[in-house]
Amino acid sequence: MSTVQINTTQNVNINFELAGFGERLLASLIDLFVIISYMYIVSYLLSIFNISFLSTDRWSEIAVQSILGLPAGLYTFLSELFFRGQTLGKMILKIKVVKVDGYSASFADYFIRWIMRIVDIWFGFAVVGIVSVIVSKNNQRLGGLASGTAVISIKNKHRISSSILETTGENYVATYPSVISLTDRDMQIIKDLFQTAVKSNDNHMLEKLRIKVENVTKTSKQNYSDYTYLTTIIRDYTHITQDM
Repeated sequence: MSTVQINTTQNVNINFELAGFGERLLASLIDLFVIISYMYIVSYLLSIFNISFLSTDRWSEIAVQSILGLPAGLYTFLSELFFRGQTLGKMILKIKVVKVDGYSASFADYFIRWIMRIVDIWFGFAVVGIVSVIVSKNNQRLGGLASGTAVISIKNKHRISSSILETTGENYVATYPSVISLTDRDMQIIKDLFQTAVKSNDNHMLEKLRIKVENVTKTSKQNYSDYTYLTTIIRDYTHITQDM
């Protein structure tokens, strides 16, 4: 599978798997189903309650229908904006939109992706978008090229589950950037063992865990205690991966 190298804001290069064409197509079909379902429900409710009581003329009726249809038109834009690069279809397929320069995608990036759908998808029965995905370096449609974004797979690694999140501020600087070599499963095991050792006051377990982590990540605890070192490792991993 093709990959894209993203340089994070911590100057760590990470190789991500690009989402496959089949995954993106299936995600789009799921999203299309969501949009059609919404429109069907709206139309059904309007037919039941008779839209005529909401308006006095044809233009008012069209205005009401347009307002009610607006969520369908804005669905992909608002979903990616509020769910950090994912629509329902992307969530199910475990793919998401990211900036190829390592920064978080902005309002403008998602808007460009959305507005370019007119050319990519709705113009020429999606031929433009399909061709662009096939021939571009990072499998980007025109909207992705214009916004500097790509769609990656997040099935296997560089996702951190809510059970291992540690709060870090925007100005936090990672002490051990090489923790990115760990996987989500690795980090879950580290935190489980760390929490067990702390609860049982088992300093020997903490020391063994620290040595193992040092060997895997090629880092050193320096002047830190075992507790502080392992806490830093967990927070560094979270900070580096939280926007991926």
